[in-house]
Amino acid sequence: MASKSPLVAVDTNVLLDLALEVEACWDCLEALKRRRVVPRLVVLPTVLQELAHLMDNGPSATARAAALKALQSLLSWGFQPLDLKPVGHGIVERIGDEIRSAGLLPAEEKNDSYIIAEAALCDCDILVSSDRQVYGVDQSALHALLKDYHVWPVAILWPAQVVRALGR
Repeated sequence: MASKSPLVAVDTNVLLDLALEVEACWDCLEALKRRRVVPRLVVLPTVLQELAHLMDNGPSATARAAALKALQSLLSWGFQPLDLKPVGHGIVERIGDEIRSAGLLPAEEKNDSYIIAEAALCDCDILVSSDRQVYGVDQSALHALLKDYHVWPVAILWPAQVVRALGR
């Protein structure tokens, strides 16, 4: 029986880091693509919204240019944008609100909580994040919370951790 391709999502910061040529993120992407069973690389709806917002309203010309480059390069980098069924958006908000209410992320990190919820709802195996508070979340508590919502317990890793696990 053939192995199922793992589903790997990335957060906004990883895509911005790819656009800015951050070596750790490129090493991570290359390590994933060298696997015997190549993962399916996806970009979640909230990540797309954040990139679009940054493209027009980023705090600097560099941030705006990086967001534009990331959006223009998604497909050539091997990423597939995902969307959720309309009912999924309401579930994402509920799970995201619970993630913040449980203190797993600060109250103001709404989008980060939605990205985690979307990754879980889309059955992602891994969410790669270069945002310290996202990859630093208490994963045991997060998995218990996600289990209560009957969604996939996504593992959150930072790019260097993926490279260490898979090798250069």
